[in-house]
Amino acid sequence: MTPKIIASEAILIVGLKADLSFMTNAQGTGNLARQFMPKRNQILNRVGTDKFSIQIYNQFDLKTMSPNTVYEKWVGVAVSDFKSIPEGLETLTINEAKYAVFNFEGKPEEFLKTWQAIHTGWLPNSGYKLDDKPHFEKLPEDYHPSNAFVKEEIWVPIKD
Repeated sequence: MTPKIIASEAILIVGLKADLSFMTNAQGTGNLARQFMPKRNQILNRVGTDKFSIQIYNQFDLKTMSPNTVYEKWVGVAVSDFKSIPEGLETLTINEAKYAVFNFEGKPEEFLKTWQAIHTGWLPNSGYKLDDKPHFEKLPEDYHPSNAFVKEEIWVPIKD
């Protein structure tokens, strides 16, 4: 499990958000996606075709997190600017940061195992610390959680 280390520029996101917990993530993310996907074609200034699944944690600490830990969840797309926002959508700026980017390919139900391995195996042994920035996944245009096999990028914020 070897990530690419990327110094990311700011990413502008247009999408929808909700407060979720690990217990409500699957259903809550599905609800957000079902609300957002019909509106994404109204966004005229998209950058690329990827979709973003973003988590903003109050404090990311696996030792104190529980299934009921609440965080802000976003589903959206990257845009070039915030000049034209379709009604009912919101904006988020992910500021420039350093990220470890992991490629995930597999069954959707295997994602959690990979995510845990990143945070409990790779990160503590990497020489990096977790940064207090948004965590996100970049999903290709054809991504759907009901697919038998998916590809996505897992972006984990890090610092030296």
